[in-house]
Amino acid sequence: MNLTRTNVLNHRTKSPLELTQLGFGGGPLGNLYRRIADETAQATLDAAWAAGIRYFDTAPQYGLGRSEMRFAEALSRFDAHALTLSTKVGRVLHDCAPEHVTPEAFVDVPQKRIVFDYTYDGVMRSYEDSVSRLGTDQIDILFLHDIDAGTHGVEGSEDKLRELFNQGGYHALAELRDADRIAAIGAGVNTWQICERLLGEADFDGFLLAGRYTLLEQEALDSFLPLCVKRDVGIILGGPYNSGILATGAVEGARYDYAPASEEVLQRVRKLSDVCAAHKTPLIAAALQFPLAHEAVKTVIPGASTPDEVRQNIKIFETPVPAALWSDLKAQGLIHPDAPLPEDI
Repeated sequence: MNLTRTNVLNHRTKSPLELTQLGFGGGPLGNLYRRIADETAQATLDAAWAAGIRYFDTAPQYGLGRSEMRFAEALSRFDAHALTLSTKVGRVLHDCAPEHVTPEAFVDVPQKRIVFDYTYDGVMRSYEDSVSRLGTDQIDILFLHDIDAGTHGVEGSEDKLRELFNQGGYHALAELRDADRIAAIGAGVNTWQICERLLGEADFDGFLLAGRYTLLEQEALDSFLPLCVKRDVGIILGGPYNSGILATGAVEGARYDYAPASEEVLQRVRKLSDVCAAHKTPLIAAALQFPLAHEAVKTVIPGASTPDEVRQNIKIFETPVPAALWSDLKAQGLIHPDAPLPEDI
């Protein structure tokens, strides 16, 4: 695979956005689980740029604005016309007293609290605040962030969808797109089912889907990904390691979907690892490269919090994977029989 080869996020009304097949996920730069020095954050972004990565994703949630502010400093050094930038709406940040700060797994964050708001005013406020934090209005993609039941519960998600479609949230996104203030709209979520539902309701350009089309699970092949191909909708794949287990293997304490992996998942990962070992290929390399074989998947965006992690991502991305490995995985029933294989592209 070639990092410099570009892919596209297709949308109907404008020229396609170019995306490097390996992107950069900005969650860790919001101090996810641990504090990262500003100097390290900037060196990490510089390493990604120097490696040829030209797609960068962030969000207000990531460190309650800290990730976006760190991006702002780097964007002042980068060629804005040579990159594609996405951020998210749905979480509006409000000043608050220290005891009301809502960090959501981030540490050393600004004194802010999160208010979920998918109404017209909420989307517009979130967008304008991101423009201010990023120091640029050249945001290419806006994703609705975490509008699924995993964040809000089933009833809560229904409420948020009503805000989106009955209280003007979607209209705000479409208005920004129609005015060329952004180029594409979508949702950044953890389940493919909500993406499929959104496609049934309105016109979206693409989705940032975390962890739901990976070497470990491919249920999205049954209906969602074929719909994306039919509708010319692009997928940006986050979480290619299912929150860790496809990077670490089935070690003690391995995590799947941000929780300790079940024995069933551990067993499946052991089988995947055995096939990879038979072909002298790291599991993590197969996991990173597998999703890109599907024509709907335009880029994968593993996170990084140090320059070394960026370089490791590049190395993993460029690791040769024997065609026989993919064939063996399919022959042993470890991947979906209809899954496209990297050897086919």
